[in-house]
Amino acid sequence: MLFDSVRTIVSDALDRLGLGDVEPTIELPRHESHGDAATTVALQLARRLGKSPRAIAEEIVTAMQPDPDRIAAVDIAGPGFINFRFRPRYFADVLARILQQGKQFGFSDRYNGKRANVEYVSANPTGPLHPGHGRNVALGDSIARLLEAVGYRVTREYYFNNAGRQMQNLARSIYARYRQLLGDTDYPFDEENGYRGEYIFEIARQVIAQYGERLREETDDALTICRSVGEQWCFASIRRTLERLGVHHDVYFNEHSLYIDGNIEQTITALRELGLVYEKDGATWIATTKLGLENDRVIVKSSGEPTYRLPDMAYHCIKLSRGDDLVVDVFGADHIATIQEVLAAVRALGYDTSRVRVVLHQMVTFMKEGVPFKLSKRSGEQYTLDDLIDELGADVVRYFFVMRAAETQLVFDLDLARQQSETNPVFYLQYAHARICSVFANARELGVESGTMDQHHLDGIEHPAECALIRTLAQFPDTIERAAEQLAPYVVADYLHTVAEAFHTFYHECRILGAPTDEIVRVRLALADATRTVLHNGLHVLGVGAPERM
Repeated sequence: MLFDSVRTIVSDALDRLGLGDVEPTIELPRHESHGDAATTVALQLARRLGKSPRAIAEEIVTAMQPDPDRIAAVDIAGPGFINFRFRPRYFADVLARILQQGKQFGFSDRYNGKRANVEYVSANPTGPLHPGHGRNVALGDSIARLLEAVGYRVTREYYFNNAGRQMQNLARSIYARYRQLLGDTDYPFDEENGYRGEYIFEIARQVIAQYGERLREETDDALTICRSVGEQWCFASIRRTLERLGVHHDVYFNEHSLYIDGNIEQTITALRELGLVYEKDGATWIATTKLGLENDRVIVKSSGEPTYRLPDMAYHCIKLSRGDDLVVDVFGADHIATIQEVLAAVRALGYDTSRVRVVLHQMVTFMKEGVPFKLSKRSGEQYTLDDLIDELGADVVRYFFVMRAAETQLVFDLDLARQQSETNPVFYLQYAHARICSVFANARELGVESGTMDQHHLDGIEHPAECALIRTLAQFPDTIERAAEQLAPYVVADYLHTVAEAFHTFYHECRILGAPTDEIVRVRLALADATRTVLHNGLHVLGVGAPERM
């Protein structure tokens, strides 16, 4: 948006030079001292025209017909950069367009008609979500929101593993506590593989409430019941936690269905027909070395139990068969090797894996008083993601988990997160939004109304802080598109911090309700309203609230 008029000026000049087939790139200069916009089109044309970039830049500038009321200067710098400096009226044009789009500003229909599937969280239903899960939760949901912001119709999916050994361990853990609560205090608990925590006792009490002592004899049926009750309890706990963070899923895919529906056997058969499966040491292997990877991998253990790679292969075949234009997997960094093997096998089975984008996030280190801190309760019980939300609030938890790039290790500073001041980055953004709402509340009390602002009423823009804020706001649509393309919510978080900084500078340097004239008051209220819209929409994409009071 900020560069649309400049792009037109440059394109028209290129047309006059017989270079109308060139699409000029306009960008922000690296340094503010270089102006408000810049193009490297002269450098792009140097080889084609056999001239120096600077000579080409001079020809382009000579062919330009910029509006002197809106463009203050066009300069050539370095080897052939063309820099533009805007007049306040140029910024007034941009603000008028922002106001015209209103609450939809920043969002686009670029991918309208396209479908995306985002799989995230996907924690096994073996207990409450722990704080480390929070990064996957916040990243996945913010990515889904970003894709919706650029026009995708998004399906949010949760894949839960209820078919493996961990579920067996859960069942045995519950059964052991069940027996102990019934008075069999010497009934053994598997200290090495068992699930500890008060929640196992809670589930066991539920089993007693439902079945009494009828399961006292250890049978496969008794363990199956414990497993079923445990799975339901754990999954209900997970969903309650997700709801607290404003997260929902449209599809809950049950791994067990892959076995019931025959997808596991179909996948093995198809891979075997391709010559990619063989038997060795009593186990079934996939020859991933034939697919360009370093090592072959076991897909069915000698015990007959599939490794997690096999159901993941079958599941990805199902996801890709649905026809979504984009399939996003959000995983922890420990999946880096596995996902390569899974996608290699799925590709060999004839599926287009170019539609799959994998976001791998690094681990989270919680810090307290400057040193790593292991989250735990004084009672020694497990510290859950719910406990973190109780302590910090959902907004802080979500923001802190997305404010850094997924591929970098996240340092979660608990001391900073607890602060309810401008030093806390999420409070800094929310405070900017609340301050603007306060300005409008005061304006209403004074009987001041901003009204509908058209180009004529915006001609009062002239202060550098006003122009700087408009320049920042105008970058919001490009920021959303870039963040969506990169599947990187932190890009929005960084940008919003820049918006808040620009607004606070504007607020301190340009009195709004106490401006010299009513016209300037209305213009500055309009600028404040545009800022409020950007902060609200940007925080929404991150799943963070935009309070009106703080």
